[in-house]
Amino acid sequence: MTTVAIARAARSARRTSRSRTRSRITSVVMLLIGLVFLILLVHPAALASTNPLDNSDDSLFAPSAAHLFGTDQLGRDIFSRVVHGAQPVLAASLGGVLLATLAGVAVGLVGGTAPRVLSVVVMRVVDVLLALPVLLIALILIATIGAGVKSIILALGVAYTPGFARVVESSVRRLRSIEYVQAAKVFGSSGARTAVRHLLPNLVTEVVVMVSSAVGWAVLTATTLSFLGLGVQLPNPDWGSDLAAGATSLSTAWWLSTFPGIAITLTILVANFAGDWVMTLIDPAGRRSHTRFRPFGGLRTSLPGPVAVAPGEPASLSSTSEERA
Repeated sequence: MTTVAIARAARSARRTSRSRTRSRITSVVMLLIGLVFLILLVHPAALASTNPLDNSDDSLFAPSAAHLFGTDQLGRDIFSRVVHGAQPVLAASLGGVLLATLAGVAVGLVGGTAPRVLSVVVMRVVDVLLALPVLLIALILIATIGAGVKSIILALGVAYTPGFARVVESSVRRLRSIEYVQAAKVFGSSGARTAVRHLLPNLVTEVVVMVSSAVGWAVLTATTLSFLGLGVQLPNPDWGSDLAAGATSLSTAWWLSTFPGIAITLTILVANFAGDWVMTLIDPAGRRSHTRFRPFGGLRTSLPGPVAVAPGEPASLSSTSEERA
């Protein structure tokens, strides 16, 4: 082996080592961030013991050692309100995305495996919903059923379901032509068994990536609804409601809206970075592009052709075409 070849091999080994180190560091950081968000979701009092509803005489105090984020017009601690306000936002966002995932996968499977007439009807309804902005659908639903965290979960679930359903249906139609799926039908496998046993395993990778990239937009939608007064109602802490409450006092008490706004921004950024991290774990070499949520317009898909696998083998999915909502 020549000296040049040895030098190249050494550089390659160093790059590989640095890449593995960065990957480990990123994984540790993401796990720590996930732990913080889990605490915010389950037990926010562990990070802020002050009751966010307690009034005091320290009204409109600027950020200080006594009140890290300052206080509002009623003397309530802004830091405590930001920490406790994470709970309804995260619960609504994660619940809405989970509901959309379950409903979207179910509708997509029906659209991809049902008889032609039923499939056409189901997917035309999905197309109509995809033509409407996500925020508009959520506004109509919440205006109909009322405000609250449960209403936001339902609204997000319904609004995001069509995007999941369209991508899953398209993938299922491509997978139906795979040899072992056709063989299963020949040997008498029912439609439901074929969908669960042979099609779903090949959808897991794509669905996981879609979920991870949808959470950030769900957070933005949930806080927007609260900002408009259709989510969590004051005096209960919520990032969107607190942002709206302080919007009229930016010139005199900038901290009222600034810190809830920063919390929203950081959460969306973390959600997007988490989505990229999940894609890196699924496809370390970066050979495939994946389905991602597009802001207020459904999903954007760009996947190379499906890699279908027989039962018992590792499942993965990709596709050849680009689906645009």
